[in-house]
Amino acid sequence: MSNMHTSLLVHGYEVVIGFETHAQLATKSKIFSRAPTAFGAEPNTQACAVDLALPGTLPVMNQAAVELAIRLGLALGSHIAEHSVFARKNYFYPDLPKGYQISQFEIPVVQGGEVSFLLGEEKKTVRLVRAHLEEDAGKSLHEDFIGQSGIDLNRAGTPLLEIVTEPDMRSSAEAVAYAKELHRIVTWIGICDGNMQEGSFRCDANVSVRKPGAALGTRREIKNLNSFKFMQQAIDYEVRWQIEEIEDGRAIQQATVLFDPDTGETRAMRTKEDAADYRYFPDPDLPPLVIARDWVEQVRAGMPELPRAMAARFVADHGLSEYDAVTLTQSPAMAACFETAARASGQAKLVSNWIMGELSRRLNADEVDIASAPVSATQLAALVVRIADGTISNNAAKQVFDALWTGQGTQVDAVIEAKGLKQMNDTGALEILIDEVMAANADNVAQFRAGKEKAFNALVGQVMKASKGKANPQQVNDLLRRKLQ
Repeated sequence: MSNMHTSLLVHGYEVVIGFETHAQLATKSKIFSRAPTAFGAEPNTQACAVDLALPGTLPVMNQAAVELAIRLGLALGSHIAEHSVFARKNYFYPDLPKGYQISQFEIPVVQGGEVSFLLGEEKKTVRLVRAHLEEDAGKSLHEDFIGQSGIDLNRAGTPLLEIVTEPDMRSSAEAVAYAKELHRIVTWIGICDGNMQEGSFRCDANVSVRKPGAALGTRREIKNLNSFKFMQQAIDYEVRWQIEEIEDGRAIQQATVLFDPDTGETRAMRTKEDAADYRYFPDPDLPPLVIARDWVEQVRAGMPELPRAMAARFVADHGLSEYDAVTLTQSPAMAACFETAARASGQAKLVSNWIMGELSRRLNADEVDIASAPVSATQLAALVVRIADGTISNNAAKQVFDALWTGQGTQVDAVIEAKGLKQMNDTGALEILIDEVMAANADNVAQFRAGKEKAFNALVGQVMKASKGKANPQQVNDLLRRKLQ
């Protein structure tokens, strides 16, 4: 499938971006050993003889890691290879004790597929080349040592799935939207915890620029982008830098670069290797990985409903806009909150507005995840019912929500009662109020009848004031217009 691009030019250049994402797989043990993968342990306490590459040790494939790769392939519509091969990727680095990394090269386990997402209102699709299994390296630590480096091999052998795209993205905004969608998918299907600070989801962006219609430019790879904010800043800086270099008559050298958040700049780390430099060859210690079709079908049967399918169902069943449906399926917890509250209240659109509005605002302000929000889906449903039946106004509902959030009450009706927030819906009592306001504001009445709409709003304001804000604004509007005719 080809990807259509609206040409977004930066100073006359087209930006071309491809991604390589390392998703750490949510297994309890490493990909070729039984050592644990838990984050945050003391250095070198989670590396066994296999991870340390002691002589005579042999790797043994972790079946759980393969199953998680199958899940990703099914979620992205990829081909899952029945037969794939592990290779040795040879390079020397202090945190790689074997002198090579076990990865996949010619025949990866997951091939092709695509990731679709909305960029504003526009639907975009990024094609995938592959996703392959590999082991992580250890970590070199430079900060705590003067004139030397420390090596922590806890990460060595941690299972990774490297997800590689075609160079289909044309702006930093599109690249970030892709990364967020991939992050949503891997966490949704439970193959990765998605924790970017701990390095569970690391993105490398390959960035180049070219004149429209020209051949692809030379790319530079920005390594280990661990936040969506830095991702956008890094790509934007790199694009500007490459354009300036070309405009000044200098050629771009293929390189690996790092982004420095303190300066907002990228800087070259090393010249970029090509595949030939790594001298890949099949690992003689590992037999080919064979995946039976019935195993794939077994995994398929256990897959959750995917976010895009759930979003389509929300549009069809609840009449939501595509934007709202996509927003509500950002996480399983948010989708569950919406479904529970919509079912209990019968007010899907109102529930959607509240989750995307007031609830999201409070979650962000208090840095709380929706799964542990102080206001439950059942409480939200009860609140929405009282707005829909006219018991409380939207403003009063915000006061009720605040009371629930801060623990001043647990029952919606009890909070409404205790705070005296019930709307005045009695038509007879409202008519008396309106008559009194009209009598006391004869000037406004005359102005409205002379065609001044502003005078009507002033009268509504006076009625709301007289009712201490408890009158139903819609009812006030209707009755007042009728009386002014």
